[in-house]
Amino acid sequence: MIKIALKYHPVTKISAINKLERISKPGLRRYVGADELPRVLNGLGIAIMSTSQGVMTNKEARKRNIGGEVLCYIS
Repeated sequence: MIKIALKYHPVTKISAINKLERISKPGLRRYVGADELPRVLNGLGIAIMSTSQGVMTNKEARKRNIGGEVLCYIS
């Protein structure tokens, strides 16, 4: 389970999520190995990945030392 909490600035009400970028598409899948896991915004963002052990973030995949298909970047 991946839990994403929506966060807004208390005064300006601007969303903390600036960009959601789809990486893998039906016509072009992007797979990475355990040693090539992406770092989004030098670790401030996350990448959602589909692995053999389920859908997880790039940080969790790095802990488990597994690769898979990169679905999207959230920054």
